[in-house]
Amino acid sequence: MEKTEIAGLTSSSVEALHLQFGYNEIRRAQRINVILQFASFFTNPLVVILLVASAISAFVGEATNSLIIATIVHFSVILDFTQSRRAQHAEELLKSKVSQTACVKRDGEWTEVPVRSIVPGDLVRLCAGDLVPADARIIKANDLHVNEAALTGESFPVEKIVEDETNHDDDRAKVFMGSSIVSGTATALVFATGSRTQFGAIASQLSSKSPETEFERGTRTFGMLICKTVFILVLFVLTTNLCYGRDPIQSLLFALALAVGLTPEFLPMIMTVTLGQSALRMAEKKVIVKHLSAIQNFGSIDVLCSDKTGTLTSGELTLRIFCDPSGEKSQEVLRMAYLNSYYETGIKNSLDQAILNFETLDVSSTEKLDEIPFDFERRRLSVVVKDAENVLISKGAPEAVLKCCTQVMIAGRLQNLDHETLAKVDGRWRDLSRQGFRVIAVAFKTVSKQKTLWSKADETELTLAGYLAFEDPILSDTAETISALRRDGIKVKILTGDNELVTAHVCSQVGISTKRIIQGKDIDRLTQPALAQLAEKHSVFVRVTPAQKYRIILALKARGHVVGFLGDGINDAPSLHASDVGISVANATAVAKESAEIILMERNLQILHEGIREGRKAFGNVVKYLLMGTSSNFGNMFSMAGASVALPFLPMLPTQILLNNFLYDLAQVTIPTDRIDESYARKPHRWNVAGIRNFMLTIGPISSLYDFLTFYVLLNVFSADEKLFHTGWFIESLATQTLVIFVIRTTGNPLKSRPSAPLVVSTIMVVLIGIILPLSPLASMLGFCQLPSTFYAFLFFATATYLLIVNFAKHKLLMKI
Repeated sequence: MEKTEIAGLTSSSVEALHLQFGYNEIRRAQRINVILQFASFFTNPLVVILLVASAISAFVGEATNSLIIATIVHFSVILDFTQSRRAQHAEELLKSKVSQTACVKRDGEWTEVPVRSIVPGDLVRLCAGDLVPADARIIKANDLHVNEAALTGESFPVEKIVEDETNHDDDRAKVFMGSSIVSGTATALVFATGSRTQFGAIASQLSSKSPETEFERGTRTFGMLICKTVFILVLFVLTTNLCYGRDPIQSLLFALALAVGLTPEFLPMIMTVTLGQSALRMAEKKVIVKHLSAIQNFGSIDVLCSDKTGTLTSGELTLRIFCDPSGEKSQEVLRMAYLNSYYETGIKNSLDQAILNFETLDVSSTEKLDEIPFDFERRRLSVVVKDAENVLISKGAPEAVLKCCTQVMIAGRLQNLDHETLAKVDGRWRDLSRQGFRVIAVAFKTVSKQKTLWSKADETELTLAGYLAFEDPILSDTAETISALRRDGIKVKILTGDNELVTAHVCSQVGISTKRIIQGKDIDRLTQPALAQLAEKHSVFVRVTPAQKYRIILALKARGHVVGFLGDGINDAPSLHASDVGISVANATAVAKESAEIILMERNLQILHEGIREGRKAFGNVVKYLLMGTSSNFGNMFSMAGASVALPFLPMLPTQILLNNFLYDLAQVTIPTDRIDESYARKPHRWNVAGIRNFMLTIGPISSLYDFLTFYVLLNVFSADEKLFHTGWFIESLATQTLVIFVIRTTGNPLKSRPSAPLVVSTIMVVLIGIILPLSPLASMLGFCQLPSTFYAFLFFATATYLLIVNFAKHKLLMKI
């Protein structure tokens, strides 16, 4: 291992270790053979029922019926399988775009590799913000603090040490998969990967299934409602037909066919395809979805919480002013800030980068002795540097630094920080903040050369050296995007660590109300219900800690809001988890990206807005399928159940019911491609089973009314026999239940809302197939016959008036869904 510790592994040895240990994955995704995956679709309960029905038909000598049922089953399975595979490939493609990487030493060079390719023996470099990719022994460390909450539940960071002969079994000399680096740097030697890690041992005992989203829960509840209704209806039909002394086999097949016709068996496929296509469209707009189920919640967001930096502003800070407390330019203030940023071992934020990029200073004569890391309570960071003297340099929020100061340095002279001087130097940074600058203060003190360790307690009796002011320009299209979000029912709330002056300056320019700005210190005094009222009413929160952001998000959720949170830092993970939709950016810390469900390839509110609208489109298209299944189709099946009792023969043969249902489903497959109305995209929508139920109870009876009208016309006008009745009603039911999509798909005038071309083609094609079948060579086998030409005039009249009545009845119902 000595050689490994110096040079890392070679490419050839990595390949051998992959064969020995496998990939670094907790639960390796088993790639199911395509044939086995296709076969699994035949285990669907509805498919099993139909195959049993086909077998029964064959057994009793109904070979034609058996063949038709089997053919329809296979076509349905092929359609479902094909669409599901496409959606699966789409999800895999999206996940590959946000896969985690790690820095390892291979062939003597440090390089970024996918985390899954890491093997035991790899040398890994870690720094603040990284997720630990495997279990590893620490061979080099600098101020290393690790969050191991995922393993131990302990929320406070653990300080780590370098492994030696005396602490080989000490967990403090190891880092573990699932933990994250809070501060410092390290080089570590991997000794366990994948399921062999401590995290893997825990994860193997847990379900890999993600928590059920509101959308999935609503879909499942709706499915159960339909299945219960189907069971009662089918039991009623079967019992009634048997009581009338009808053929038991035909009665059973009819009941089974009715069950299939009533059940939304394509709902999972429609939902998966809709979300998959939506995710691909979002990816084209630089919004990557890690979990398809998050799309609906994304579209339902009505409150978006975010920091102002990088969202309202560019996030690309430029150092403009470095001055002493009197406002005079000071090179010494710049040098102190540079040393502080240079020797900091945590993540170098945009302020540090701006300082280091402004000018390269020679620090070769200095040496870092210690560091007091940043935390959100103190809001400052200190380093102890050996220079001409040993000096503690602290930088941070002006008010946080000033309260540690007893003196100020102006023009090279020390002054006591009395009330008058404090008022002047405090006013200086506030004036800069009002101009829109982000301001930090720098303070220092000389410390003893005999001392070797320093702590927060040493940040006292400091001397204020001065201020640094940074320009962070407001993005040109921010005000317009904020207005568009507000128009679409989304309130933007700013949760920032900055002070109220610079925040007010930025927010006022982009149209966010600053009538009252809530301070973080005030939040700690509020109960959760009181905070919920305040959070709903106001939009700007300043000097807030990660814990306070977390409380604000929970408070908004408690008020019934769907909350999105945009975060990119180590400490944003709890808030990303707590929100309904965690959103991060491509250049965020690994911890933040792992916690998020949505990744923005660019930190841009306009991109986020487009993604939300795409989520609303996906939800709208899934709802269209549900409304179709609970209106005309459901009404037709109710009519069929009623007619089977009133008529001396079955209203439609079992094979005709299955064919009708298959053609109907074929028309619905293109719903995921459909457009949605602009008015629909401008409102957040949530799952509303009650609204869908009301739609079914209103539109379903209208459909049944037209079915009964068709029965009357066929029996009394055309004196239809059994075969003519079957044919006429087959065409009428197929036409009404498929063409109604053009009415149901929009809350407005269907003539002014343009459907997608695939939806138009599939719907018209299905209706034409239904009309042509009785004229085709298949007519006899399917039990059809030619219809009188006058029937088509009635068909046109019935379909047109049905669509008009549904269009009239739909408005209030759709507005509530």
